[in-house]
Amino acid sequence: MKNMNANQSILLVEDDRVDAMTVKRALRDIKVTNPLNIAENGEKALEFLRDSKNQRPAIILLDLNMPKMNGIEFLKIAKQDSELKQIPTIVLTTSKDDWDRIESFKLGVAGYMLKPVDYIQFVEVMKAIKIYWTLSEMPY
Repeated sequence: MKNMNANQSILLVEDDRVDAMTVKRALRDIKVTNPLNIAENGEKALEFLRDSKNQRPAIILLDLNMPKMNGIEFLKIAKQDSELKQIPTIVLTTSKDDWDRIESFKLGVAGYMLKPVDYIQFVEVMKAIKIYWTLSEMPY
């Protein structure tokens, strides 16, 4: 089984600094030591992913509601790119909108997780994501 090893990075696409810090803290609390790169919106994420100097992340955690290029717009571009579409992407959002969820899955996300307000519940969501990527057979 090809699991995510500790030197493979995670790309968090998130414009809210508090949410980004919460993700960092939760990953630390569940003993995930992988490097975490943060892009503030879809445009920055695409720049990061297309820069050959950057290591390809093992997984992308994607917020939907962001300025400049939101998560759905990012997915529409990334999932058309033969290199980028293989990276498992999990939406991590506050949006309970059915359209956002359906559209995300149509665009090939590996999961759609709601960000709980409560930190203990947030850690449980991050544990679920950790289990997902450690049990999943990755395409590369």
